[in-house]
Amino acid sequence: DKVRFLEQQNKMLETKWGLLQNQKTTRSNMDSMFEAYINNLRRQLEGLGQEKHRLESELGNMQGLVEDFKNKYEDEINRRTEMENEFVLLKKDVDEAYMNKVQLEARLEGLSDEINFLRQLYEEELRELQSQVSDTSVVLSMDNNR
Repeated sequence: DKVRFLEQQNKMLETKWGLLQNQKTTRSNMDSMFEAYINNLRRQLEGLGQEKHRLESELGNMQGLVEDFKNKYEDEINRRTEMENEFVLLKKDVDEAYMNKVQLEARLEGLSDEINFLRQLYEEELRELQSQVSDTSVVLSMDNNR
């Protein structure tokens, strides 16, 4: 009985030994699988580091462009403000010139009316004088004839 018991124990130990050896190979397979996974993660990390470097460089370029456009925008705003101020001054000058023109036209009309009035007055006085001279001439002529 004891021999049989020991044989059964021996078989049981052999079975356990086989299972343990299989576990070891499974574990070594898992080690290589984990190693491959870790290597894959390292490659991804390296790729992400390169992508980060590229994006940081691109960000620097974009910030430079934004600064350039901001400066150009501010320059355009300043030029526009200057042009608006110049426009206001020119409009003021044009308005003054227009008012002077209106005043001069009114003065011209007044002076033209005065000239026409004086011309008519002069012509009337001239006619009267000519009439008097003509009357005097007739009287003188009659006196001379007597």
